[in-house]
Amino acid sequence: MISNFSSRRGFTLLEILLVVAALGILAGIVILAINPGKQLGDTRNAARKVDVNTIINGVYQYSLDNNGNLPSGLSTSTCSTATNNICKTSVATSSCTGFVDLSVLTQNEKYLVSIPIDPSISSASTGTGYFVRKTVNGRVEVCAPNAEQGATVSVIR
Repeated sequence: MISNFSSRRGFTLLEILLVVAALGILAGIVILAINPGKQLGDTRNAARKVDVNTIINGVYQYSLDNNGNLPSGLSTSTCSTATNNICKTSVATSSCTGFVDLSVLTQNEKYLVSIPIDPSISSASTGTGYFVRKTVNGRVEVCAPNAEQGATVSVIR
């Protein structure tokens, strides 16, 4: 008696296609559940929150060391006004005309090692993507108008 078992080895094309389709559907569900675009946006917004706090802490440390005087050039217009954009370097040494110069914070790395730059800003930009202003009550606001997913990243002290 010869067994017919040895002539049936491996999987049929239909079985392989069904497994591949099932894996594809599962992978699609996992990718939708993880939502990498939202996760990356949340990560960039978290970096913005840290940067905004770093800048405002540097401004206040400067103010404490200078008898309550804030760095010059802070206006009272709304935070996201273009003239409130913080320059990456010193206004005197770059093309940041009309931007806020906070280079006094980075001199000798006394208050900040460097001015933070928004994650969405290109390296060719002269501004940091962060904006600073003085409120009408003399408080300081630092904001990140490029925040993603409708988030508001701003600190007032």
